[in-house]
Amino acid sequence: MIVLKLASKNLLGAGLRTWLNVFVLSLAYVLIIFTQGLLEGMNKQAEEAMIASEVGGGQYWHPAYDPYDPLSLPDAHEPVPGGLRSLAEAGKAAPVLVIQGTIYPGGRLFTVLVKGIEPGQTVLNIPTSFLDAAGDDIPVLIGNRMAKATGLKAGDTVTLQWRDARGTFDARDATVVQVMTTSVQTIDAGQIWIPLARLRAMTGLEGEATFVILAQGAARPFEAGAWIFKSRDDFLADVRALVESKTAGSSILYAIFLALAMLGIFDTQVLSIFHRRKEMGTLMALGFTRGRLIRLFTLEGALNGVLAMLVASAYGIPLLTWMARTGWALPGDTDSYGFAIGERLFPSYGAGLVAGTTILVLLTTTVISFLPTRKIAKLKPTDALRGRMT
Repeated sequence: MIVLKLASKNLLGAGLRTWLNVFVLSLAYVLIIFTQGLLEGMNKQAEEAMIASEVGGGQYWHPAYDPYDPLSLPDAHEPVPGGLRSLAEAGKAAPVLVIQGTIYPGGRLFTVLVKGIEPGQTVLNIPTSFLDAAGDDIPVLIGNRMAKATGLKAGDTVTLQWRDARGTFDARDATVVQVMTTSVQTIDAGQIWIPLARLRAMTGLEGEATFVILAQGAARPFEAGAWIFKSRDDFLADVRALVESKTAGSSILYAIFLALAMLGIFDTQVLSIFHRRKEMGTLMALGFTRGRLIRLFTLEGALNGVLAMLVASAYGIPLLTWMARTGWALPGDTDSYGFAIGERLFPSYGAGLVAGTTILVLLTTTVISFLPTRKIAKLKPTDALRGRMT
């Protein structure tokens, strides 16, 4: 207890030098938590958006379907297997038929993926209900990126050309019934959505689909034929890999701030030991062992981390809470990189992140405080009282 009292008194007695170290170290706390929370928030937003708008509870793909190979589409469809069809009839799955088509907005040519989906589906969080429109024209739902690329808006009419199951080309007018705003580029760019029954009738592919999306929480059916199941992890692997790479890159930044703070504490410890030689000799003459003296100086340095934690809490908690609520506005055209985040990025601070950062900084501070004190182990009380170091 006496060591703790002496360490606290000496630390607070150092005045401005202590508080400068504490402030710099508190910045390390806040910056590490903020940068890690920002990346965690980005990962969380991207995953939630993809699950809600694209992935659902997982998907069953036709064996020939390859989303990166348009040439696979003519063969990537067949009647929906019995188990999946039962789920779809119960509203727990959404079949999607995909073909390749062409639209001609303003006399220009755009190759698109035409995706058929039930207007009344509730598996995905996209406004397919707008596809339940009457009229001779084909109702079309597009995303904001597609609208920007083609110059189309709600109410516009465009010619849609496609190829049916027999290889015959056909064309018809299509009307944009809604432009949806989504952060998920993989359901938007280069794609149009039309009613599934309409697309099946247009192509002669009655009862067929390219893939089936399961609702969140829906059990996988026993009868799925040769169709391949793709779990959430399969879809989110690229997002998680990107976040991991960004996390590794950001670690360089907060390592620099932490190193600067540790350098200040190390220099302070070295100077403290050099200037307090007579004090150390007096303490040793009064019965302090070398080990106890080392613990005293190490504890003084470690208390910098404790004070920094309190200071960081004083201004960091309100600041980080405000950031988590209001988010960080992203620059324009950020979604052109294909990452599923919105116009604002909301950091996410978990208990593990805060606790891990606190332990990391405290341990690092303690180790850095201990290193200069090793010289005390060779100190002779008589030399210390004379103001000399051996």
